[in-house]
Amino acid sequence: MGNVIVILFVAGLAAFAGVTFVRGNRSGGGCCGEYEQMPDRVRASDLNKAHYPFHVHAAVDGMTCDRCARRVENALNSMDGVYATVDIGHHTASIRTKTPPDEKILRAAVQAAGYVLHDFR
Repeated sequence: MGNVIVILFVAGLAAFAGVTFVRGNRSGGGCCGEYEQMPDRVRASDLNKAHYPFHVHAAVDGMTCDRCARRVENALNSMDGVYATVDIGHHTASIRTKTPPDEKILRAAVQAAGYVLHDFR
């Protein structure tokens, strides 16, 4: 009888682990704050793209979900004279600036948010 209880307990534990594993893989599995509310969007102070004569694209490393993309976008749009959009599917940021872009400053802002900005073009 004792062996049966142990076997049932182990089987139940294995089933729980399997369900948790599958559920985690379907929903992002522990991504950066998947159970937290989406961060509020920070918009550029000026949304008229014509006011931003400089435009660069950059690759972004470390993003795994929409929350990551929002954090990168917020980091860039918090800067004066910057209007950015982030594409999680391509892991890129489209960055418009009112003055010639300083790659060092843009990289530092994104790094402070926990991501890596590179391959400017």
